[in-house]
Amino acid sequence: MRTLTIVMYHYVRDLEHSAFPRIKGLSTKRFKRQLEYITSHYSPIAAEDLLQALSTPEKQLPSNAILLTFDDGYSDHFTNVFPLLDARGIKACFFPPAQAVLENTVLDVNKIHFTLAVVPDARVLLEQVFDWLDEFRSEYKLESRDEYLAVKEEHRYDSHDVVLLKRLLQRELPEAIRKQIVQRLFSKFVTTDEATFARELYMSPDQIDCLRQNGMHIGSHGYAHVWLNRVPPESQVSEIDHSLDFLQTLGVRKDYWSICYPYGGFNESLLNLLRKRNCQLGFTVEPRVADLDVDDRLTLPRIDTNDLPS
Repeated sequence: MRTLTIVMYHYVRDLEHSAFPRIKGLSTKRFKRQLEYITSHYSPIAAEDLLQALSTPEKQLPSNAILLTFDDGYSDHFTNVFPLLDARGIKACFFPPAQAVLENTVLDVNKIHFTLAVVPDARVLLEQVFDWLDEFRSEYKLESRDEYLAVKEEHRYDSHDVVLLKRLLQRELPEAIRKQIVQRLFSKFVTTDEATFARELYMSPDQIDCLRQNGMHIGSHGYAHVWLNRVPPESQVSEIDHSLDFLQTLGVRKDYWSICYPYGGFNESLLNLLRKRNCQLGFTVEPRVADLDVDDRLTLPRIDTNDLPS
């Protein structure tokens, strides 16, 4: 048996009693139930087991093997997830973005998440964004409102308006405009104290190191959490090398590391760079079960936590 179910998690918190109950995450109650389901129906493995199986074609995985992965380095993972995993002897993978941890800045992707948690009607936020875009039209060549609204893209868990808002603020608008507008939304609807918010949202280096020392796998999630398939090769080099420097401060070997692609984005130039940097594992967001005899070790698929019973 050489198939593996790899599960992707993000927020795991007591949503009902949190300051942002509408954030799209998994409640701790559901996470506990899901762990019960996993331990009853699957055989959890560690990243090291996966690496051994990839290096030894004849090595079999346990029946219904499963690997748990946690993106974005949230403090949720240390306070809510780690104790539950440790009590069950489950070794998981954690992927903190270096900039958020080191610089006490909130990632743009998270600024959008929390803004949507405060203002769940994405159409209200779109109207605000379009009003602000008028300020930039003299300097930038921007499409019309109707052209932006005509974008057709589906997502399994987001409405059309949410997908449109995210795409505008994550990739479609010029970077300089995106960052300004995301910051305005975050400051207007969430908080103006970004540093304090970041310290509460993300794990500290000491907490990440504690995970590693207790057998958890720590991998790269890039430095600034950008779409790595949408930046030039020189920016890919900077992102990867800076994230590797961060991992080294945590005791991760530079010749024995993994990456989880922000937004699931990768391309051939990035894969070539990762091979040169001795990257051993790469995790995507393609929602299916991995086949170790077929899948490239740098493009392993993962299902979402919502794909499992809880």
